[in-house]
Amino acid sequence: MELITGGDFKRMVAGAYSEFLLEYEAINQLDGAGELPGTHILRTLGSSIMPLADTKDDSIGGLSRRIATAAVFGARGNAGVVLSQLFQGIARGLQSKYEATSSEFGKAFQYGIIHAERVLSEIPQHHSFIDAAKLAAKNAHRAVRDELPIPEILLAALNAGKKIFSDANPEDAGAKIMFTFLSGCLKGLDGNFVSPAVSLSLGLGNHENMPDPRDDVVKPYCIMLRIKKSKANVDELEEQLQEFGNFALVTRKGSSVEVHIHTDHVGKIMEQAVGWGALRDIRIINMSESHALGVRDALMPVAALAVASDKDVAKKLQDAGAQILISGAKKSRPSVAELVSAAHSDLAASYVLVSSSQNDRLVFLQAKKLLGSRVELVLTNSDDEAIESLKKFSVTKSAEENARSMI
Repeated sequence: MELITGGDFKRMVAGAYSEFLLEYEAINQLDGAGELPGTHILRTLGSSIMPLADTKDDSIGGLSRRIATAAVFGARGNAGVVLSQLFQGIARGLQSKYEATSSEFGKAFQYGIIHAERVLSEIPQHHSFIDAAKLAAKNAHRAVRDELPIPEILLAALNAGKKIFSDANPEDAGAKIMFTFLSGCLKGLDGNFVSPAVSLSLGLGNHENMPDPRDDVVKPYCIMLRIKKSKANVDELEEQLQEFGNFALVTRKGSSVEVHIHTDHVGKIMEQAVGWGALRDIRIINMSESHALGVRDALMPVAALAVASDKDVAKKLQDAGAQILISGAKKSRPSVAELVSAAHSDLAASYVLVSSSQNDRLVFLQAKKLLGSRVELVLTNSDDEAIESLKKFSVTKSAEENARSMI
C-alpha cells in the first residue's frame, strides 16, 4: 500500500499553485464563478503555501491543518472560500496522521470535495463546481475502493474533471477551477512542474501583474495574555510585537500589562513573553475556527463595517454610517482574515458586516460562521444598496436589531 507523506502533500499544493499561476488569467475570462475567480483562487492558494516555508512539522496531518487554517483565513471571493473548504475537509480526514495510505488519503480527498460542495448551497446561483465535485468524488471513490496508488486516485478525479469541462461547458469557470486544481496536484505529486512560487515567496523576482503570495500572508492566531506586576514600557513592548503580527495592542491595567496580538508565530511570541514577567490568563485562539470572542473594553456597543471599492465610495459609506472600512478594489476583494481581524480589534462589543457584492457572499458567511453571535450580516448586491442600508444603522440598536432593520 503506497504511503503519502507530508513532503508529498507540500508538492501537491505547490503544484496546484503553479498550475493556477499559468491559468488564473484565463479562468478570469470565463463565466460561472463570479468576478475574477482565478485571481481569488490564486491569492487563497498564496496564503496557503506561505506557512510551508518555515514549518518544522513533517506530518501530513499537521501540514494539512496548517494549510487549511491559512486557506480558511486567507480566502477571497466565493471561489476562494470553496477552495478553503476543500482544504479543511482534507485536513479533517488526515487529522493526527503522520503519513497516510492511498486509501486514507483518497477518502480524505473525497471528503474534502464533498465539504467544498456543501458550502455552495449557501449561495443562490447554480455553480458548476458542484457538478465537477460530484463527478470527481464519484470517480475518486471507485479508485479508493479498489486501493489504487495515490496518483491513480488523483488521475481518476482528474479524468472526471476533464469530462465535465469538455462535455458540459468548456467556457465555465467552476469546472475549469476543479480541473486545474486536480491537474496541479497530480503534477506536484509527480514533481513534473516548475513553479515561480518559490522565487516569489523568497523575493528573488517579481512577475508583472501577478499576485505576490507575500501580500496574502495571514496571522490566524490571536494571543491574549496578562503580565503580572510588569514594569515594561507599553509603547516599546507594542513596537517590539509589531514585528510578529499585523495587530498588536498593549495596555496597562494597574500594575499589570495586557497584551493582544494577531500572529502566525505562536511559538515566537510565547518565547518572547516568558522574559517579560509572570504570565497570567493566557488565551490562544485559532481565528480560522469557530470561536467565542469575549468582549473586552470596547469603545462602543455596536459598529458597522463595510467594503469600499475606491475612495469616493469610502466617503459615501462613511457618511452613511460605516465606522470601519475595508478595501475592496476589484483585484483585492476582502479576505475572511480582514473581516475577522476587524471584529477582534475591540472597537465595539458587536458588529454589523455590510457586503456590497455577491462575489463576497461566502466570505461574509464564513466570517459569521467563525465569529458567531458577535456579528450580524447585511448582504447587499451593490455599493448603492450598501449605502442605503447603512443609512438605517443606529448605535442605539443591537447588532441583531440593526441587521433586521437594514435589510
